[in-house]
Amino acid sequence: MIYDIRHVTTYSYESPVSFARCTLRLEPKSGDGQELISHSVEIRPRPSDRTARRDFFGILTESVVIEVAHRNLRIDSKSRVSVSRKPPARDASSPPWESIRDIALEATSLGPASPVGYVFASPLVPVLRPVTAYAAASFAPGGGILAAAVDLMHRIRTEFRYDAKATVISTPLKEVFDNRHGVCQDFAHVMIAGLRGLGLPAAYVSGYLRTIPPAGQPRLQGADATHAWVSLWCGADLGWIGFDPTNDLLIANDHIELAIGRDFSDVSPVDGIIVGSPKQKLGVAVDVVLVE
Repeated sequence: MIYDIRHVTTYSYESPVSFARCTLRLEPKSGDGQELISHSVEIRPRPSDRTARRDFFGILTESVVIEVAHRNLRIDSKSRVSVSRKPPARDASSPPWESIRDIALEATSLGPASPVGYVFASPLVPVLRPVTAYAAASFAPGGGILAAAVDLMHRIRTEFRYDAKATVISTPLKEVFDNRHGVCQDFAHVMIAGLRGLGLPAAYVSGYLRTIPPAGQPRLQGADATHAWVSLWCGADLGWIGFDPTNDLLIANDHIELAIGRDFSDVSPVDGIIVGSPKQKLGVAVDVVLVE
């Protein structure tokens, strides 16, 4: 399947901003059943400097400097991506989760694909005993890692309430878990924390999810949004498998990966600093269109 993706980020400032430095992570990745065909980013006002590099996780990270006074900033990212994945069945056989835990901790590589880098706590995902205990209910002794992770994903989907107004990026994981509500970022963080508490390697994935409208209704422009899910290392044979706890889905062809890291702080599509206005309004619109 081939998708055209448009991701527009806008900032409106109460007063003029004299300087801005932004970090962009907007290029969809290639690999894991996905191939980037084309990508471009247009920025207004025009930056005085743009520098690109690959970070530790392999994410194309672009540093942008704007030195002209402005009250509006627009970042327009356009990509075309080919996706072809076939996830395992939800009840497929898989190695005992304890063996995956032990193998991950014995890894000798410290590269970005090594499972050991995703076993420990990270800035936004602390390892908390109540979250570990919650996850442990899905991981019976000797149980297959795939079926156990599917069960945990399903429980989060059914026992947590999606509420876009309940949390912000800085809401602590403990508060999300105690209140049992949040958004896709929160549900991914909760699942990752539970898996890591059991010693299992789990990564945070940012990306896009195609929104399919109800039968007979037109697709709404801007209805899609950035999304987040979990990638769990299930051993050398199965590799990294994607789990979407917000929708109780194994990752297939409706998910487009943007970036992978330890948590949201590693993969934020746009962040940075400004000099000027104390108040700003952020707007994000994402379109994911199947190319027929």
